[in-house]
Amino acid sequence: MPSAERRPSPEHRPAVENRPVADPRVLGRTVNPATVSLWISAVVVGAIFGYGAWQRRWIADDGLIVLRTVRNLLAGNGPVFNEGERVEANTSTVWTYLIWFWSWITDAQTEYVVLWIALVLSISAVPIAMYGTGRLYRIRKGSGPINPGWTLLLPLGALVYITLPPARDFATSGLEVSLCIFWAAVLWCQLIAWSQRPTPDRGILQVRKQMVTTLLLGFNAGLAPLIRPELTVVGGLALLLVVCAPMTWRMRLAFAAAAAVVPVGYQIFRMGYYGLLVPNTAVAKDASGSKYEQGLKYLGNMFSPYALLLPLVVAVVAAGLAWYLQAHRVQVPDSGTRSGRVDLMKGSAESGWRERATGWSRRLQTPTAVVALMLVSGLLESFYWVRQGGDFMHARVLLVPLFLLMLPVMVIPIALPAGLGRDHLAGWVGTVVMAGLWITTVVWAISTSQVAGMKNGTEIGRQGIVDERRFYIQNIGVEHPVTAADYLNYPRIRAMVEEIAEHSDTGGVLLASPNYDEWYFDPLPVPPPPGVPKQLTVFYLNLGMTSMNAPLDVRVTDPMGLSYPIAAHTDRLPDGRIGHDKDLEDEWVIAESGAWSRYPVLPANLDADAVQQAKVALTCKPTQDLIASYSQPWSFARFKHNLRQAAGFTSYRIDRIPEYELQRCKLPIPPPLYPR
Repeated sequence: MPSAERRPSPEHRPAVENRPVADPRVLGRTVNPATVSLWISAVVVGAIFGYGAWQRRWIADDGLIVLRTVRNLLAGNGPVFNEGERVEANTSTVWTYLIWFWSWITDAQTEYVVLWIALVLSISAVPIAMYGTGRLYRIRKGSGPINPGWTLLLPLGALVYITLPPARDFATSGLEVSLCIFWAAVLWCQLIAWSQRPTPDRGILQVRKQMVTTLLLGFNAGLAPLIRPELTVVGGLALLLVVCAPMTWRMRLAFAAAAAVVPVGYQIFRMGYYGLLVPNTAVAKDASGSKYEQGLKYLGNMFSPYALLLPLVVAVVAAGLAWYLQAHRVQVPDSGTRSGRVDLMKGSAESGWRERATGWSRRLQTPTAVVALMLVSGLLESFYWVRQGGDFMHARVLLVPLFLLMLPVMVIPIALPAGLGRDHLAGWVGTVVMAGLWITTVVWAISTSQVAGMKNGTEIGRQGIVDERRFYIQNIGVEHPVTAADYLNYPRIRAMVEEIAEHSDTGGVLLASPNYDEWYFDPLPVPPPPGVPKQLTVFYLNLGMTSMNAPLDVRVTDPMGLSYPIAAHTDRLPDGRIGHDKDLEDEWVIAESGAWSRYPVLPANLDADAVQQAKVALTCKPTQDLIASYSQPWSFARFKHNLRQAAGFTSYRIDRIPEYELQRCKLPIPPPLYPR
């Protein structure tokens, strides 16, 4: 035993004795292993995801649809798909105006603008989400590490997401998947920071700072319906969580105002301008319908190729173990920890039910409540899409729910215990198990990263699902289709451009023929009927490549109804291909456009009697009101009328069979033009 003379003085005595590993509470003043490992992981994962996304860069046909609206905005025609028709053909409002803003700022080609926006948002979303998760475990003043040894934060949920080939496919697809995961990642960070916010003890500036950050949280959560309508569930739950936590009523009102100002303002504009409660695409896809059987097939189509159940089980086990270790972390007393709130919280409750209510309210502002919220949100989003029937694009609509479910385990802690003795045995067991889970995920990621989601991705499967990127690459012979010109090799598109150049001065309707190199053309009468504009209309399924290769003065419509309200307001076909289960007959567009309705000018494959029936069906009073809501010149009177009738227009449906629509509207069936 050393003598007293050789014993070090208190000021030189080590902070921790008999420990083979330095205490991070001391070491953290110079280097924090958790923080360093988190940032290294974020950089590496972001770089891998960025490289993979760039290697698979493309713009989908559906990704080109939004660019038609952007072109009209830049041309001064307003937020419309076709000039003179107020139709909201894009599901994500924020996505539309984000692309418009950067296209206006840069004056660059819109396809490259959307490519870079999507790439930046996708790459940024994963490190931001990892940072938010890292805040759950990082060593902070007032709370020690998970155990007294070193702690590393390594990616797990982040690896699961970026490994999936569809995640890299849709990172640059021009669709709003990148915006959705970026929004979710930022909201996650805001909620975690809010849940860990200490009581301000630095004066009025600290109080105001917390008020501002809380209001920004409300503003971001309130954007949910404008990011994508179904994300309203996520944003709504986040707003409810914060509102029910302790804060003054004045702060609650300010928080509600910050959350509502943009979505409520835009909703009023949407109802008055477009005459609908939701985007026209939601009506076309009939989001109120349900196709559980198809939805389960879509879920299996995503899970089975990648053995996705394995990393999900690993993530659940890792989350449970991390929660257990976090619950047994070392606590360090500190005056800055939250014991009460003076900025947003009322005084303590007096007694009884108020005291219990206050206790429950305080539990809401905890990381545990935030984690539970994200898990519930991810499950609800998954259920929504299964109920809806999924999508026709492989794995696309389930990527955001998967991202939400992975948020609590974007990174996991692997903590090295402070010693090797029996007292540290449980800690070492936890470390070995957690390391094993992480290694299992890494092995799965390496073996899965290049797996083809669909064995024959160049064809549409029997379930109506397709590997969209591989399908178009095969059909147009371009490895990275980005611009509208890249899609000219797709069947009928180059021929369409030639037909437009030939007939744009005449006006009429272009219809796809069975021959991939030809179109049917039905001209307008000369002179056109009264009230019929001299305009060329293209009626085709592939709306993105069609509209982006057509001039803005050419009207582009589709049988699914994404840009064509008459088709959008038909009912879904019970056994139709998912995402394409509305299919308006050509006779409707001939009747509505005023083109020739008799042989021999009318294409021989169309039914002249059905055209006459459609003409009469279009005179149905509710249908005329619907058409007027988006086609009549916009005025304050029209705005007020649309505002009052938006709910009715949203739920209104017509029958796709002209004869049946006449019966529904109680209109007479016109006599046959060519009696047999």
